[in-house]
Amino acid sequence: MKMSKSNAEHYIWGDQCDGWHLLKRQDLSIIHEKMPPHTAEARHYHEQSQQFFFVLEGTAAIEIAGETFELEVHEGIHVPPHTPHQMFNKSSSDIQFLVISEPTTRGDRSPA
Repeated sequence: MKMSKSNAEHYIWGDQCDGWHLLKRQDLSIIHEKMPPHTAEARHYHEQSQQFFFVLEGTAAIEIAGETFELEVHEGIHVPPHTPHQMFNKSSSDIQFLVISEPTTRGDRSPA
């Protein structure tokens, strides 16, 4: 089955941020996320899950283990398990990105 934002399961997280489950399996999760201007997710880490963030639109900032990286369109970054991280939208435009997690982060999120 083809997947897109139009037919994926949608949810709201954080401060009016959107997520769409493009693939929702225990061993692999792919989520399309959108963050409005000047929003941030809570800093956290995962015991088991590794993640890859890939920017589709806008400029994202992500803090990983105390170091901040700026990600432009079509750039991505890997976050290993046990690594505190936090995504930010410091810009005045929406950002959209993919979050690929292996295995899923469901039940595997701790505050950092």
